[in-house]
Amino acid sequence: MDEKKEKLNSDEMYEELEQSLKNSGHDFDLGRVRAAYDVAKMAHSGQKRKDGSDYITHCVAAAQIAYDMGLDEDSVISALLHDVIEDTNLTHADIAKQFGTAVADIVEGVTKLTRVQYTSAEDEQMENLRKMLLAMAKDIRVILIKIADRLHNMRTMEYQSEDKQRTKSLETMEIYAPIAHRLGMQRAKWELEDLALKYLDPQGYKEITQNLESRMTELEAFMSSMENRIQKRLKEENIESAIFSRIKHVYSIYRKMYSQKLDMNGIFDLCAFRVIVDSVSDCYNVLGIIHEMFKPVPGRFKDYIATPKPNMYQSIHTTVIGAEGIPFEVQIRTWDMHRTAEYGIAAHWKYKMNSTSGIREGEEDKFAWVRRLLESQQESDSQDFLHNLKIDMFADDVFVFSPKGDVINLPAGATPIDFAYAIHSDIGNHMVGAKVNGRIVNFDYVLQNGDIVEIRTSKSAPGPSRDWLNIAKSGSARTKIKQWYKKERREENVIRGREIFENELKHAGLAPADVMDEDVLPQLLKRVAYDNINDLYAAIGYGGVTATRIVNRMKDELTRTQKPARSAIEKMNEAAERREQQAKKETKAVHGILVEGLDNCLIRFSRCCTPVPGDDILGFITRGQGVSIHRTDCTNCKKSLEQEENAGRWIKVSWAGKITDSYLTTIVISSRDRSGFVMDVATVLNGINAKVRSLSARDIGGGMALANLTLEVKDLDELNYIISRLRTIPGVREVLRNGTGTNLSSEKEKKG
Repeated sequence: MDEKKEKLNSDEMYEELEQSLKNSGHDFDLGRVRAAYDVAKMAHSGQKRKDGSDYITHCVAAAQIAYDMGLDEDSVISALLHDVIEDTNLTHADIAKQFGTAVADIVEGVTKLTRVQYTSAEDEQMENLRKMLLAMAKDIRVILIKIADRLHNMRTMEYQSEDKQRTKSLETMEIYAPIAHRLGMQRAKWELEDLALKYLDPQGYKEITQNLESRMTELEAFMSSMENRIQKRLKEENIESAIFSRIKHVYSIYRKMYSQKLDMNGIFDLCAFRVIVDSVSDCYNVLGIIHEMFKPVPGRFKDYIATPKPNMYQSIHTTVIGAEGIPFEVQIRTWDMHRTAEYGIAAHWKYKMNSTSGIREGEEDKFAWVRRLLESQQESDSQDFLHNLKIDMFADDVFVFSPKGDVINLPAGATPIDFAYAIHSDIGNHMVGAKVNGRIVNFDYVLQNGDIVEIRTSKSAPGPSRDWLNIAKSGSARTKIKQWYKKERREENVIRGREIFENELKHAGLAPADVMDEDVLPQLLKRVAYDNINDLYAAIGYGGVTATRIVNRMKDELTRTQKPARSAIEKMNEAAERREQQAKKETKAVHGILVEGLDNCLIRFSRCCTPVPGDDILGFITRGQGVSIHRTDCTNCKKSLEQEENAGRWIKVSWAGKITDSYLTTIVISSRDRSGFVMDVATVLNGINAKVRSLSARDIGGGMALANLTLEVKDLDELNYIISRLRTIPGVREVLRNGTGTNLSSEKEKKG
């Protein structure tokens, strides 16, 4: 809709929707639809959109999109009412009473969990998605209405603030466009991606659209010429067909430019042609004719008719080069395939109106992936849920075969571990080896399209290794591995989880006593949804939840429920702290260090332990080089303190209250020796924008390697965060700071 259309009053917009329903050829109950419009208009009375129009215009626009998708009467009514539970006083019961339970359930499924308070935006997003997917598993129309809602919001995003434009566009690109793709709704997916790109990279979007406009005459002439040539030849072969041409959508061009580092002049296959015929046999006949007319590009042929995509998409794709030397893609499909490709799951309502069920009888298996996804993520926290959702639902697929010839689709990058767990949990849990195309491969082998995979199992297998969690690509496999550890290794999980939890408490600056207090612990456990502390330890131990997330939630709860009353000891501590702060003000800091009784003295940081703000420190008065700053847990510091001749040279030092400097520090990483280890370290550091001064690694024998890393950090919190991220790298055994007293190099070399 253009801006003028959007400014029409809601009644005029509704009349157009009603006219569309009358002209559809289907038996819509217009009185029921009109009643839904009247209820929604009354409920949203007085509410305005950012462009100044009545809010009800958005509801009518969403209903029009739902109709354009080919959805049924209940869907159109649900679209009209989709925001009434969230934004008005109407309830599920109110809607069910007048329009039926099916409509009320759809509307409630689309509704956000606005009345619940969450620790983070990520938690809120996760729970809203989980709720929507649960409703979607019962009635797939929930997500179709949500896509209609999001599509209209993106079409009118220009009226929102720049910050909201980016936030909503990013969510659209990461969640809703991939969902549309997974449901086979290519038309909606393309529009969502293009609209999101418009706000995520305005300059890139503008560059592509302007370039296309400047070349439009040339491209249209080329497409018209190719259409006529293909049509003429197919008529000569007595094949009934319809031929359409299009220019690739903006985001598809954008992604190709950046993935292949090309500019617009370097992209030649801007045009695509679609040949639609009456039968599958005609599809293959047309393929032969196209390859006879034009030279096929090697490696650019895909047969999705013989092997459909998981979203039901079927077509033959081939890329050819015409006499002009311009490559172009040709897609060949039947009319039924075309309807499914354009509208995906929504096509199932095209000829089925007034139904009381969200899924046609006998077609439940096509949507079982939604239930499987939810079943495998029942115990995930928000971080894992979103990560696994994006992999299981949104990643590109790879198709492999079992030895019996069954086709198994997995996310791109999947390994034999993912394949084994996709067959059955018991196969994965008892796996001892794998063969691909008859050859034995490692568990981290990346499967390719067409691979034949055979899994070797043993009843005496010890079960999955924790390392598999770093190798498995699919969220389903990772969840099944965690479930095995949860069931089979509870005692081990409790011990492991307790250690991880207590370390995380220290990193967060919390004392275990603060958390374990008998008056406090029950409330904290309730906050993180665990019945007792051992259940929490076990969940952390098997990987069902991260200690960082649990501790952050507990810290928030402690802050929220902290009592205002203070003990005499707390008051004394506060007074001492005020005196200390006053003393700091009276002494001038050098490089962020305050030296007791000295001002403007020479300061240097010891290389043996490289302290950073947040560390407990001591100063050592050197001969001619000022005061050397050490961590109190530094090995050299401890040895020197034991020597009587040095007793008078140690001096009390502290960090200044406000520090703006950065500090160099050194850490050592111990890892299993493997190819790509240094690259993985560099990737993690780059991903968190760590400031790296130097990075070196060496083999120390015994299958082990050491990496020495010099970093520039602001304080101990930043350093601990970097260390925690480095510990997640596959194969890493330990990450330690210099000066802790543990010589990893000598220990490993002795073992070697």
